[in-house]
Amino acid sequence: MSDTLTKNKKYRPQIAAVKEAAERIANVSVLTPLAHSLTYSRKYGANVFLKREDLQQVRSYKIRGAYNKISSLPRQQLEKGVICASAGNHAQGVAFACNNLEAKGVIYMPITTPRQKVEQTQMFGGKWVEVILEGDTFDDSYKAAMIHGDKHSLVFIHPFDDEKVIEGQATIGLEMLEQSKDTIDYIFAPLGGGGLLAGLSSVFKQLSPNTKIIGVEPDGAASMTFALREGKVAELEEIERFVDGAAVQKVGVRNFDLCKENLDQMFTVPEGKICQTILDLYSQDAIVAEPAGAMALSALDFFAEEIQGKNVVCLVSGGNNDITRMAEIKERALLYAGLKHYFIVRFPQRAGALKEFVATVLGPNDDITHFEYSKTHNRENGPAVVGIELKDRNDYEPLVKRMKEQNFYGQYLNNNQDLFQFLV
Repeated sequence: MSDTLTKNKKYRPQIAAVKEAAERIANVSVLTPLAHSLTYSRKYGANVFLKREDLQQVRSYKIRGAYNKISSLPRQQLEKGVICASAGNHAQGVAFACNNLEAKGVIYMPITTPRQKVEQTQMFGGKWVEVILEGDTFDDSYKAAMIHGDKHSLVFIHPFDDEKVIEGQATIGLEMLEQSKDTIDYIFAPLGGGGLLAGLSSVFKQLSPNTKIIGVEPDGAASMTFALREGKVAELEEIERFVDGAAVQKVGVRNFDLCKENLDQMFTVPEGKICQTILDLYSQDAIVAEPAGAMALSALDFFAEEIQGKNVVCLVSGGNNDITRMAEIKERALLYAGLKHYFIVRFPQRAGALKEFVATVLGPNDDITHFEYSKTHNRENGPAVVGIELKDRNDYEPLVKRMKEQNFYGQYLNNNQDLFQFLV
């Protein structure tokens, strides 16, 4: 298989190449708005703008790199076909490009991929794309795609570690500079494999070198932070896959090199904080963001003093959020905010015990949101798993104190990962 991953560490995206990419993708990539956010500008005392890549036709910026790469291939190769592996946005970008260019495409996706993403990929690809579900993880699908591509001489379209892909993503930087009336002081952008920030940072370091560029990763999949600490591309043994658009165990070689040189800082944010940002964007601004799309904004709380009075751009990278995930998103947000707590509560085996618990232990604003109990023995006390939602995180300590005073307290579960994973 022809794979352009040459691992050329001296590669630097040139502005001329990025401008060529912008011309190449002009007919398919939407000029997304650089929208002033009244909500976040007031909150931080800054001029905060959102680069709305969630408004692309495939609802993410991935169309830029995928189309730039595939459209640069000779017609003979397009007729033979291309291949990729992806569990989400890259798959949709490749599918759209194949359909538009009438190029044969094979897309491997894990069996565990949500049906909505599989159906969207098939819809964008039409008759030009074959979607193959194989393996339980992205790595499984990737290996299968590599074998299939080698056998049929297909070009592998890498999701991030490819020169044409990087140059396609870099077109966002050109647009930002053209759209902004004032100098951009800060850019916050999400990072998964690193293709977006490799391209974006290269443009700004050449055209607006004083702009500070902050890369944002989820706590549970901080692959670039880990690589920079190690001083080389290194693979994380395990990652949290909740932020699926940034759940990458190992960043790209080119991407690492460019980010190491161009980024001013890497920053990680808790998954629960990202969830709260998703809810805030929806309720306050009617923006549907996926977890990776909300990451950049999630970092602003931690830079609140530094960005006061500054011109700040946050990249909303995508809006492919499955509505079936909203219950989990709300739960994670409450847990992060210290408003949701799970306990093993030991109830006396007598009538009226639950009523007593509600009357003497729960505060006036506390609410039971989960209750799991089964009487299967004749012991003096019977354990129940109880989830309690608070209105104020400061109500937690008084709640625990009352539980202990009334002899209801058994065990706190939020910090017990072996048990907690069955609840959330």
